[in-house]
Amino acid sequence: MTPHHSSSQPVHIVGAGLAGSEAAWQVANSGIRVVLHEMRPHRMTEAHRTEGCAELVCSNSFRSDDAANNAVGLLHAEMRRLGSLVMRAADGNQVPAGGALAVDRDGFSAAVTKALNEHPLIEISREEVAGLPPADWSNVIVATGPLTSAPLADAIRQLTDESALAFFDAIAPIVHRDSIDMSVAWFQSRYDKVGPGGTGADYINCPMTKDQYDAFVAALLDGEKVDFKDWETNTPYFDGCLPVEVMAERGHETLRHGPMKPVGLTNPHNPTVKPYAIVQLRQDNKLGTLYNIVGFQTKLKHGAQQRVFRTIPGLEKAEFARLGGLHRNTFLNSPKLLDAQLRLRAQRRLRFAGQMTGCEGYVESASVGLIAGLCAAADARGLSLTPPPPTTALGALLGHITGGHIETIEAGPRSFQPMNVNFGLFPPLTNPPTKKPDGSRLRGNEKTVAKKQAMSSRALADLDHWIADHLRVAAAA
Repeated sequence: MTPHHSSSQPVHIVGAGLAGSEAAWQVANSGIRVVLHEMRPHRMTEAHRTEGCAELVCSNSFRSDDAANNAVGLLHAEMRRLGSLVMRAADGNQVPAGGALAVDRDGFSAAVTKALNEHPLIEISREEVAGLPPADWSNVIVATGPLTSAPLADAIRQLTDESALAFFDAIAPIVHRDSIDMSVAWFQSRYDKVGPGGTGADYINCPMTKDQYDAFVAALLDGEKVDFKDWETNTPYFDGCLPVEVMAERGHETLRHGPMKPVGLTNPHNPTVKPYAIVQLRQDNKLGTLYNIVGFQTKLKHGAQQRVFRTIPGLEKAEFARLGGLHRNTFLNSPKLLDAQLRLRAQRRLRFAGQMTGCEGYVESASVGLIAGLCAAADARGLSLTPPPPTTALGALLGHITGGHIETIEAGPRSFQPMNVNFGLFPPLTNPPTKKPDGSRLRGNEKTVAKKQAMSSRALADLDHWIADHLRVAAAA
């Protein structure tokens, strides 16, 4: 018979972003009571607009949904197998985005909030946990994200004696679809790739000639930037979120090899002329009324953004639903501070999850919340959960965060950096594929593709074994 746990201490989760929401769902579905603490709307952050759980503040894309060839797509598949609420809400609120899974941000947040509100074992408490969680909370998950409030960040710093490292995260502007000139722009995904919920024509593309590109780069470099406050001047950027003008500073052609690549696209208004560069916009909401400019995070002042971005062909009359911006993120030196169960070595009742552990990306944050939730639920039963195998996307990401990183030998900047999930974090295959099913040899790029597919199928098989061995046992205990 299953013991009844509702009378025992609840698991306290601080922060109802993606990681905290997912953690709460996993704990509650394991039959353990949860108190989910969220300071919004009582106290807002620089980046949030609403009081909804799992509000998406940056992009609306969960990136590739291809589980066979892409590490983040594999992470999606693993999370679905573990009953992830974040993936359920994303799948139910999809908008077209080529090979990517993108969501209607308001519909997504509303679905997560509703599921948590309706769960009989979850209580949502709207107040700020200022400083360290109270000493009588014996099982805590801190998932306060990159915008952790100062009193809590200071308390963690004192406890760990580590200067919490900060870095910048930038958001791209969002444009009203009906203000885009479609006699210049056109709908198409790169290489006409069709993704979940998409048609193969999921991006709006704005073409540029060489002269237009040169003028655009000059305008970016010349545009007025937001001044950094003192504490910001030596904060590094996270490479995955570089502002567009910083990319331009790194070299005149950098943008043409980055977000403005002119490959895989043909301008139907002028099919024989190859654009020199292309700006892409991706659907941002279910109605298809809002599009975000892909890769255009920026710290240009609002006036400069409107002026410079309206020089893009097709966006001359663009109306912006939101302009780009930049905020500071905080994360822990996790390999040093956290154990394999995501607990703070200095105080084991505290477990951390989400972006503050040094993962980057929505899905990654939610997946670390998922593991933290399963670990906390096992703890509540007096059990210890074996982490998922390092061959799985979940295990590989957890390994990066909690120990798969080598400290630099010489003194200098700390080398642990937030990371998106990628196949480089997985242990290599013991027998990498060399032949095709028909027996002929794999060549060049075919090898890379076959290797990723072999890593993906190994991951899903190993995850299924782990679920059978560890989670069913925990659920039955």
